[in-house]
Amino acid sequence: MSIIMTPIGRVQGGRDIPEDDDWGKSRAKIVLDPTRFDAEALMGLETFSHAEVVYVFDKVTDDQIVTGARHPRGNKAWPKIGIFAQRGKNRPNRIGVTVCRVVAVDGLSLEVEGLDAIDGTPVLDIKPVMSGFSPRGPHREPDWAREIMEKYW
Repeated sequence: MSIIMTPIGRVQGGRDIPEDDDWGKSRAKIVLDPTRFDAEALMGLETFSHAEVVYVFDKVTDDQIVTGARHPRGNKAWPKIGIFAQRGKNRPNRIGVTVCRVVAVDGLSLEVEGLDAIDGTPVLDIKPVMSGFSPRGPHREPDWAREIMEKYW
């Protein structure tokens, strides 16, 4: 089975190099495709504090894809784990997901802060973050996962 998706828009501005850390203050716009959408598509999103953005790591080449296990960020001090137990960009379907702060909505443009996607990245979807969809109950994560995030935002 193949799935074909058409981006709803693209990231504009922000960073242009896919570095691993310091994404917290990165500001960018997501500009919707004007041939498919009008300003009504973003109507009401400004009333939410955060949005979940689904995008494609389009700069990842076929030979960079990981389907098995690896050390996160190549750091041998962290355990070797499967690609689905980490959030790296070298994923089989190249899909990224980030919750970011909504800064402003203007026509076909959504300005966000903390989006860890680079300029030109194709965006597949945008969803408002609603507390009812937050994880229910306590969550757990290994020490290396907390450590990896220390400088990320």
